[in-house]
Amino acid sequence: FSIEQCKHRVKCNKTNKKQSFMAGVLTLFFAQIVIKILGLIYRLIITNIPYFGDAGNGLYSAGYQIYTLLLAIASIGVPSAIAKLVSEKIAVGKHREAHDIFKTALLLFGIIGLIGSSILFFGARYIATSLIGNPDVEGIMVALAPAVFFVAVSAVIRGYFNGMYNMKVSSNSQMLEQLFKSILTIGLVVAVYFLAVVNPTDLAKSLGLSVDTVTVAMATAANAASTIATVICCGYLLIYYQRSKKEIWKNINEANEIGYKKEKKTSIMKKILAVSIPISLASIISAINRNIDTFTVINGLKVALAGLYPTVELLQNEATRLYGILSGRVDTLIGLPTALNVAFATALVPAVSETMAKGDAKTARRRITFSIRTTLLIALPCAIGMCVLAEPILNLLFPNVYAKEAGLLLQISSFTIIFTLMNQTVAGALQGLGKVMAPAASLGCGAIVKLILNLILIRNPQIGIYGAAISSVAAALTAMIINLIVLRKKIKLDTDKVSLIIKPIIATLVMGAVAFLTHYYANMLIEKDRIATIIAIILAVIVYIFAILSLKVFDREDYHMLPLGDKIYKFLQKLKIVKP
Repeated sequence: FSIEQCKHRVKCNKTNKKQSFMAGVLTLFFAQIVIKILGLIYRLIITNIPYFGDAGNGLYSAGYQIYTLLLAIASIGVPSAIAKLVSEKIAVGKHREAHDIFKTALLLFGIIGLIGSSILFFGARYIATSLIGNPDVEGIMVALAPAVFFVAVSAVIRGYFNGMYNMKVSSNSQMLEQLFKSILTIGLVVAVYFLAVVNPTDLAKSLGLSVDTVTVAMATAANAASTIATVICCGYLLIYYQRSKKEIWKNINEANEIGYKKEKKTSIMKKILAVSIPISLASIISAINRNIDTFTVINGLKVALAGLYPTVELLQNEATRLYGILSGRVDTLIGLPTALNVAFATALVPAVSETMAKGDAKTARRRITFSIRTTLLIALPCAIGMCVLAEPILNLLFPNVYAKEAGLLLQISSFTIIFTLMNQTVAGALQGLGKVMAPAASLGCGAIVKLILNLILIRNPQIGIYGAAISSVAAALTAMIINLIVLRKKIKLDTDKVSLIIKPIIATLVMGAVAFLTHYYANMLIEKDRIATIIAIILAVIVYIFAILSLKVFDREDYHMLPLGDKIYKFLQKLKIVKP
């Protein structure tokens, strides 16, 4: 090749790297938007159904959080771990070794998933009675038990295709799972309601359903829907893998790996566990962090509210209701932006691993810096928007279930969005850089902070349920500070504090002021709070976008990181928003 041809090939390779990374991010980003919208819809519907409400959310969430803990042990860190190992092998042309890793991981985590399902099924009674403090949660956990195995198998397949930069498999399977979960959850909960309340039948009596037990039955049905959805998703992934086998083996044969020697399964398992355990450890600690509320909120509120209720049953019901507000409404809303940012964390692991394996630290720095900036641009407006419009948003989404505690809980919890999203992105960068233990260690420190504060604050009658929200903010902040310190020591980022921090903060403050004032005056003029809230949100989003563009938060290189980035930049040039 001539010198000019070589330069052209290098330029094309850099462009392809940027676009493949951002294409993966956007694929997962779109999937997460669909997933969270579907998740929000079904949670809104079932929460507003009579007899479910905050009490149903409390039962539903208590059982589900135990399930997520076992899920974290069996599978949650697996996609990132498998993606990291596979991408490193494929980057140097070792497709057969990448496939060996996949097959061994499938066997290993299939066994681990089966063990997790067994623990949840046979240990449900002890966990519900002794740890959570509510025997009604037992049946809910039993209904979720089989899902652990199927999710573990699904996680391995997702990780394999993620490592090959085929993010569509993960996104499509997750959307499919959420779609069926949403439809089945609504269908089964409504079916129980009609069966036991609206039109009681002999079948309902034979199942022991009555108005007194309908909330428990609804929560159990909702979690049973999750299990059915995971089975369908696993089936889809297995079929996709079978159909992709021809292409996979074509790549393996074309690679023609010289000196290939089949490695023992035990040796491969050790390598997989060496990567997956630290990555999964972060997920496990994160799940433990969420379960700290499961184990401490209800029991702590029983202490804080002792003497205010004449019977133990009424005390337990009130504690479960308050926990339901936190887990069913507040955490659902807080989880919306948190889930959207998963795209950057997921795509960063194989993207950074690949570039570092090739010795391209410059591209790795650029991707990490861009992801952190974009994370802040998502986190800051979401946090301030939910804080400023907490009560209006809750009234808009949960019109049939009023609770005076919900507004302040959401305002306090909104600040966890900033720190949690930053943790996701920085953890993905650290894992890609090989510092797989750092995210786990930081989350562990955060979990300790949360546990201590929960035990102290929730039991205080003057603080009560708000203690859980305060401790969550403190825990997320602790973890973020530790992660940033480790990242700064590991790699020098292309940081411009003005565009990275100051400009996003200015844009966010302007947006927050617009949101508050718009809602205040719109509510005075039309006297319809829901319409005023919608107007305030729409106007705030428009103002925020214009503020970001006016402050020039993104430079020319950032726009080119995006698919169709050249066209976007040229369009903004015509509007004279950016310079030629």
